[in-house]
Amino acid sequence: MSPRALRLAIVSTLAGLAIAGAIARRLCRAADPAGIGQRVDDFALQEALGGRRVALADRRGGPVVLAFTGVGDAELPRLAELERRYRATGVAFLGLDADAHADPVEVAEDLQARGVAFPVLLDEGARVADALGATRAGETLALDVGRRLRYRGPVEGLAAALDDLLAGRRVAAPSIPTRGRPIDRGAAISAGRVRARTPAAVDEPAAEVGVGEVTYAGEVGPILRARCQTCHRPGQVGPFSLLTYEQARRRAPAIRAAVAGRQMPPWHADPRFGRFANDRSLSPRERAALLAWVDRGTPAGPIAASPRPPPDAGGWTIGTPDLVFEMPVPFDVPAAGAVAYQRFKVPSNFGEDRWVSAAEAHAGDKSVVHHIGVYVDDPAHRAPRNMKPAVAVYFPGEHASIFPEGTARKIPAGATLVFEVHYTPIGTPRRDRSSLGLIFARGPVRHEAVTRGIPAHDLVIPPGAARHEVRSSTTIDRAAHLLGMMPHMHLRGRDFLFTAVYPDGRREVLLSVPAYDFGWQSQYRLAEPLALPAGTRLECLAHFDNSAGNPANPDPAAEVRWGEQTWDEMMVGYYDSRDDAPMLARDPADRVRR
Repeated sequence: MSPRALRLAIVSTLAGLAIAGAIARRLCRAADPAGIGQRVDDFALQEALGGRRVALADRRGGPVVLAFTGVGDAELPRLAELERRYRATGVAFLGLDADAHADPVEVAEDLQARGVAFPVLLDEGARVADALGATRAGETLALDVGRRLRYRGPVEGLAAALDDLLAGRRVAAPSIPTRGRPIDRGAAISAGRVRARTPAAVDEPAAEVGVGEVTYAGEVGPILRARCQTCHRPGQVGPFSLLTYEQARRRAPAIRAAVAGRQMPPWHADPRFGRFANDRSLSPRERAALLAWVDRGTPAGPIAASPRPPPDAGGWTIGTPDLVFEMPVPFDVPAAGAVAYQRFKVPSNFGEDRWVSAAEAHAGDKSVVHHIGVYVDDPAHRAPRNMKPAVAVYFPGEHASIFPEGTARKIPAGATLVFEVHYTPIGTPRRDRSSLGLIFARGPVRHEAVTRGIPAHDLVIPPGAARHEVRSSTTIDRAAHLLGMMPHMHLRGRDFLFTAVYPDGRREVLLSVPAYDFGWQSQYRLAEPLALPAGTRLECLAHFDNSAGNPANPDPAAEVRWGEQTWDEMMVGYYDSRDDAPMLARDPADRVRR
């Protein structure tokens, strides 16, 4: 072959390889389900606050963040904080509310209340969400200066992606699953008819579980009252109310998506193990009835006969308390930054021991209160802070400590109540004054209820570990009855298992939480107290996900140890129990030592 022919052959081969490579790259981009690398076309939508038209093309000169959110969503304050952090770098933020039944007035009020400075646009008909393949609230997209998609995922991964973009680097984790609620795409509500656009769920057909005619007045209202209204009412953690037929009708597509996807009501216990008095999960019949009600057009039935919302007890789930203690002064929560645990002492002024059958810690401002623990500081019997008896705790979705008849928690005479509050700034200054409500035992108290923890203080989670195992245990040295359990971890928590190992060697799984959710930390109160003979060992087994595949992970490269802040970790199996020995047959001093 002549030199010229050889050169032509080489050029031809290289050209062919270049064409093949270009085709392969296009095919890869087309096959990428996240759309990473694709260019986002321009769009223009109406702004919720102000009503002006805002176009993507108006944002020039830097990266752009598109964030899908809605009224009450927890991601919005975190987005507001990130927008302020990156404002000087030229990054522009645009929010998009694609919920089918978003009320512009309600959206605008929510934005004003939470001090959101960047535009939030009304994506009517979810046209932009559909074009971009967005499915969940909390999903964020980061575009480079050429409007090409470089990141798709939750808010937690956005800062790292923006840092990579601004530094000219390839985004290290360009696509992370988002676990927020589904965007409400149920478009058509007209004259009481609903046509859901969400895909049909694989679930029990209504006919197979005996569901015939379904109306709000007949079956749906009682289900919502029993399972949903505790949270979905004013002043509680639900982002909207479900107290009336009209409220439920407007939210019907969102109800269907959450029920079909088994996201609501929030209950994370494996049904194979244990029976719980506060089980919020839906029975097969209840689930089928709710799905059928939406699919058949949300029939009302005789509204006059429909169940009335439960009476308002001032936001208390235990009913009107006999006595309420407040933090001595309000606490001002800053707009941003880490806030150390705050502790407030409140004298009980009890001249004698008091016995409490129900207690509830009540967050004054739920937007910034992550959790509350109220503990007893007894001057007659000092104990380390982490061993002080608990009166009540508050976590999102869980409020009350309620004990069986004849069992109560003791607050000693002269004791001080210590409020330990964990605050999480949301981007605007807030003021909180949380409280504690008590209902005193009406009849004789035969057993004292106590709360203890089974911690693993020495936990060390390696960087990138996707399933790191941590164990802890304790032995019951005196016959007791178990009343309930509560696993506690932070953002890397993956699953949690309580097991009893009885003196005869028999093992019993008491509680399995296969998909731990930091956002819903439930107490699991047993339907019947469980006997624990002396010598029973309670074992806790937990796994942590410190990998980049965990969308809530603050830093997959960090080695994580025990700490109070959310980006640290904890592993504690809390449990409520009562000793079997009647109180009058026991030494009071011994009871306090225990």
